[in-house]
Amino acid sequence: TNPLLEVQARALYVPFVKAPVIANMSWFTFVFFALIIVGSSNAVNLTDGLDGLATGCTITVAFAYALLSYAAGNFRIAEYLQVPFYPFAGELTVVCSALIGAGLGFLWFNCYPAKVFMGDTGSLAIGGMLGVVAICCKQELLLVVVGGVFVIEAVSVILQVLSFKLTGKRFFVMSPLHHHFELTGWKETTVIVRFWILSIIFALLGLATLKLR
Repeated sequence: TNPLLEVQARALYVPFVKAPVIANMSWFTFVFFALIIVGSSNAVNLTDGLDGLATGCTITVAFAYALLSYAAGNFRIAEYLQVPFYPFAGELTVVCSALIGAGLGFLWFNCYPAKVFMGDTGSLAIGGMLGVVAICCKQELLLVVVGGVFVIEAVSVILQVLSFKLTGKRFFVMSPLHHHFELTGWKETTVIVRFWILSIIFALLGLATLKLR
């Protein structure tokens, strides 16, 4: 094992900042990785409430990380963009491409009105996979930006629970957030497409951080 890669794996990189914010997280690295994987798994699971919503957002995030992992695995590109270089990270491009291909094939039958559903087994696994990819190319916190729709959905549930526990009132009509908009009069297809658009915007913003630093 390369000692330099081991040290680099424990560093914490923040979007819009070139150098690592924390050079060595030590034992907290394992806790941090677990939080990323568990958090992303549950966030995707919470998003999977409307036909094709989670699938479309997953494709967008996977495409962004396909580019990020390719950059991290290519020394010249990584040096130019000043992102962490990992020799094996380029292999994740294949993983992300496979996820994109599977997602597109699945979306054909999962879009409104859906004939096939991924369920908890699919959404939790996909979320976990995205978390692992983010960890392996050292862009863990960037997942918060690229997967902004997933984050918003998860935060809406947290706010709903906290609001009801503390005040006895609901912050949203219903959570996760897509159900809130659905119950306020938006058509299901409108919610889905608008969330897809937001997902694309978040992905582009995440990719923009490679230069906006």
